[in-house]
Amino acid sequence: MRISSPDKLLFPEAGVSKLDLATYYADVADAVLRGLRDRPVALNRFPDGLGGGKSFYTKAAPKGLPDWASTARVTFPSGRTGDEVCVTEAATVVWTVQMGALELHPWPVRAADTDHPDELRIDLDPQPGTDFAEAVAVAREAHALFEELGIRPFVKTSGGRGLHLLVRIEPRWTFVEARRAVIAFARELERRRPEQITTSWWKEERGERIFIDFNQMARDRMTVAAYSTRARPEAIVSMPVLWSDLGDVEPGDFTVKTVPALVAKNGDANAEIDDVAHSLDALLEMADRDEKDHGLGDLPYPPDFPKMPGEPKRVQPSKARHDDDGDSAGSAGSAEAADSTHQGSKS
Repeated sequence: MRISSPDKLLFPEAGVSKLDLATYYADVADAVLRGLRDRPVALNRFPDGLGGGKSFYTKAAPKGLPDWASTARVTFPSGRTGDEVCVTEAATVVWTVQMGALELHPWPVRAADTDHPDELRIDLDPQPGTDFAEAVAVAREAHALFEELGIRPFVKTSGGRGLHLLVRIEPRWTFVEARRAVIAFARELERRRPEQITTSWWKEERGERIFIDFNQMARDRMTVAAYSTRARPEAIVSMPVLWSDLGDVEPGDFTVKTVPALVAKNGDANAEIDDVAHSLDALLEMADRDEKDHGLGDLPYPPDFPKMPGEPKRVQPSKARHDDDGDSAGSAGSAEAADSTHQGSKS
């Protein structure tokens, strides 16, 4: 791969150039491909580097895609389709650096079947008043619940204050079903630790708890890839870790400059993630019980989604109360009421 302007600083504060970032991805090629191979990917691009001007997400495969690179066709919530970059080899990842991509956001599907996820994602998002330590405590509770269900989860830092739990699943359920499974899992965790965990989509109801962002399992919503950098000054990396090490790490431990040596010494903590693909039957049975025994149905989708079957009203609770009092109409899709409205991860 040819890297133009190799000395351009993509992370000025950390002193990381285009060539440095390209070299980083080459150094961790096997590990980064484990989470990206054959997946359509959206790119968070900073052509002039972090803080150097405009930035934007690229979903459609951009002009200048090498003729050897692959694409995958995906269907968006609107029903329209598009072709996105599909990672098939390490050179594709290095090419994203040439395009100024500082974050890689893969779909939880493979190119062979982009309508059926093969990965379940649990996004633990600390709310104001909570931090990484609280996310770790919730991750351990989630790990215990997964073990009860006979499911093996893997964990990685988000590159921010949160954590992502990943589970390989059989690709035979739709996005709606996979999201329903995550909601059921999150509700059970919330029942066990209501003082620590919330499933409330509305910020005003979350309090100082860890929000389990179930909408990161919706179609066209993506968490950042394992080993991808985040658009943060330190050139921080979303890093897989062993469960046994989780209490001994901090997100800032993992950067472009530190991760290659860690991988060379310890290997990839996600090395066995593809060894088994789990069923969602147990989680979907939990969802059925929630609905039958507790009257708990669907939860709101992000504001930019079309209205989904069985979805409750997208009305911020305080506005809904005002509406009941005759004070105001409320907003069915208020972007200020909830977050996670972009396709990437914000934790």
